[in-house]
Amino acid sequence: MRSQVGSTPTLFRQPFMTPADPARSSPRPALHRPPSLDRLLDRPALRTLVDIHGRGPVLAAARAYLAGWRESAADQPFDPAPFEDHCRAALEARAAPHLKPVFNLTGTVLHTNLGRALAPPEAVQAVAEAMARPTNLEYDLASGQRGDRDDHIEDLLRELTGAEAATAVNNNAAAVLLLLGTLASGKEVLVSRGELVEIGGAFRIPDIMRRAGARLVEVGTTNRTHLRDYAEAISPRTALVMKVHTSNYAVQGFTAAVPEPELAALCRERGIPFAVDLGSGSLVDLTRWGLPAEPTPAQTVAHGAQLVTFSGDKLLGGPQAGLIVGEKSLVARIKRNPLKRALRLDKMTIAALEAVLKLYRDPDRLTRRLPSLRLLTRPAENIRALAERVAPALAQTLGDRATVQVQPCRSQIGSGSLPVDRLDSACLAIGAPAGAKRAGGFPDRLAAAFRSLPVPVIGRIEDGQLRLDLRCLEDGDDERAFVAQLPLLKLPQRV
Repeated sequence: MRSQVGSTPTLFRQPFMTPADPARSSPRPALHRPPSLDRLLDRPALRTLVDIHGRGPVLAAARAYLAGWRESAADQPFDPAPFEDHCRAALEARAAPHLKPVFNLTGTVLHTNLGRALAPPEAVQAVAEAMARPTNLEYDLASGQRGDRDDHIEDLLRELTGAEAATAVNNNAAAVLLLLGTLASGKEVLVSRGELVEIGGAFRIPDIMRRAGARLVEVGTTNRTHLRDYAEAISPRTALVMKVHTSNYAVQGFTAAVPEPELAALCRERGIPFAVDLGSGSLVDLTRWGLPAEPTPAQTVAHGAQLVTFSGDKLLGGPQAGLIVGEKSLVARIKRNPLKRALRLDKMTIAALEAVLKLYRDPDRLTRRLPSLRLLTRPAENIRALAERVAPALAQTLGDRATVQVQPCRSQIGSGSLPVDRLDSACLAIGAPAGAKRAGGFPDRLAAAFRSLPVPVIGRIEDGQLRLDLRCLEDGDDERAFVAQLPLLKLPQRV
């Protein structure tokens, strides 16, 4: 048989219906021609749909079915049953949210395409309350006057980074754009050639500089840049020296980079601001939990950087945001830029960000309370134990049409964070049965079947297998929900 994965039912195919379906009318004989729309909408099943979806959408679904019936089946008797089924299916598809939860079993914890960091319960509650009620978003309760929305997070960011001031915009690219547009429009910005990064979606540092009206001056070489390279490149046209953390790639071998304290001292001597873009900024030292080291904003500020930009939704584990911390006078200039209003955070993001930042006041409990850090620090033996529990249910669902093995694998942090380092994990490796012919497309068809589940399951295809890395499938509710929907898997009929 041909695979049914991803196929679209024909207009008149009757799906299986149980006798207990409350929305289904009792069987009636087929009619030579359809009744009027008013009579069709008066059928019990259609009245139920009107109560759920409204008369207008039901009317549109009914008219669409009747138009198709007149075009392709008008010479056949009209059967109300497939008409009702079509209307129900069309309206349910129309009402289903386009943005939906998925199981991230790709092995990438901070997956950009799957929404990056998960929110802790404190942030979820804060967002719900901010959405449901008026807030003091830009209102100073003490004075009764207009306030600043940065006030809700600035003190926390100052406390956690040691900076004099802070502001926030909607992502880190916006933070860099705003910084450059404020301090370097029409002037030169010095950046090492080895730091001209490109991140996802073909976003490039040189492009951002051009958009901000700044002129890029490359210093040093791809693999080696020295302090003298910066010193020789500084001119009366230089507005800023910028260091960009190469968080999404690594240059190894014969390399050299200028330490931040030395570059900061040069900039102070020449009277030029020194900015550092950390990209995926972690607010804590990750090595305390056995993770690879990543520079923190606090360390960078201590090294003499006058401005530091970083993301809120990567290693920080919060909502999408771009954070700028640094010297008070420079942050004040950035906040006065008219573009700041176009890039500002909304009240939901501010509520979530404030809740997440407060968790960092208690770093000893972060691995329990912050989902991203909890997933990153899961022991490999615990993940393997989960895989061993889940594998039998998956094998039973797949039967003789696929093989299931528990295998060790390597997860990654993701979103440009620590690109070389990997985390020990375990996966369910699903392959074609032994001796199967033409198995080349089997992993793709199987991946499509997993994506069609009520809660789509997203894995990765590797070495001819569909691999489900269980690092981001947590014990308990997640595990039970994953197993419960396995019987709904629409398996490929051919290998």
